[in-house]
Amino acid sequence: MKKLAILACVLGLTVAVARPGSSEELIPDDVMSAMQNADVVILGEVHDNPRHHLVQAEALEAISPSAVVWEMVTEEGAQRLAQKAVADPEELNRILKWAESGWPPLSMYYPVFEASSAPVYGAMVPRSAARAAMERGAATALGADAARYGLTVPLTPEEQAAREADQLAAHCDALPTEMLPQMVAIQRLRDAVLARAVVRAMEETGGPVAVITGNGHARKDRGVPTYLARLQPGWKVVTVGQSEDGVIDGGFDVVIDSPTVEREDPCAAFQVQN
Repeated sequence: MKKLAILACVLGLTVAVARPGSSEELIPDDVMSAMQNADVVILGEVHDNPRHHLVQAEALEAISPSAVVWEMVTEEGAQRLAQKAVADPEELNRILKWAESGWPPLSMYYPVFEASSAPVYGAMVPRSAARAAMERGAATALGADAARYGLTVPLTPEEQAAREADQLAAHCDALPTEMLPQMVAIQRLRDAVLARAVVRAMEETGGPVAVITGNGHARKDRGVPTYLARLQPGWKVVTVGQSEDGVIDGGFDVVIDSPTVEREDPCAAFQVQN
């Protein structure tokens, strides 16, 4: 087994985490204990890394959450899922319309669905809402809850610039400058929708609640945890980021490292277009 490796510093707190050498030891005991004592556990991921989903599945089995909030599932999909027991991946695929969603194959996520029988809460932002955020801002897209979730307050110029730079880098430096504020607005909307689903899940089930989402939404310095701290400062929230060969952006309570998966160059499509 490879050595337990290292890493995450948030607010001066260092938490040792593991880079696993076997599929049976994905999460160290101290990290597992911290998650089991939390009200909300936000489990980040790189979407197309299968190991990250195995980590999430192991976490759900240990946490035994009362609800699981999914970035990849719409509210309508969660409602359909609640009305029918699912016995196999094909049925789950059909109910959630996964093939139409644009996410990596359901086979990667199926172990996560299998790991918990708790109710699923959908927090995927519909395309219509994403367009509204681009055209009229995140506050308008979210609606009546916008002020409660802080979307009526503009980011500081420094934070706005930092987020726009991140969006530009994430899109291979290929986005027109005028689109960057729109992409930041969509990201803020997605953070708020995820946080709103967590609040509803806590109110309806009593917690603990687990969240399956990308690392960008899980990060403690700007993602869903900042919204929850604003809304429910008394909740104990543990944020888990998942890196690839030590590479990750943002701050987390815990970082769990895995090998980088082989993937096509995501910038190739942009280069062809140019």
